Amino acid sequence: MCTHTPKCPSASSPDREAAHVVVAHPEQGWSLLCNDLVLFDDTGELLPDGQIIAPRRPLAATA
Repeated sequence: MCTHTPKCPSASSPDREAAHVVVAHPEQGWSLLCNDLVLFDDTGELLPDGQIIAPRRPLAATA
């Protein structure tokens, strides 16, 4: 549970990625946030309930 003030957003909140990092493994490409969200460097996410959020990639610009 989050002990920060103000409290970090929950894993089900739209701003869940704003939670504090509690464990960082940049060499492996992921971080654990205090709301139990695993955030990957490619912008993918793994929620505490096992749900996967696909990476958000920018769309290719059209000429």
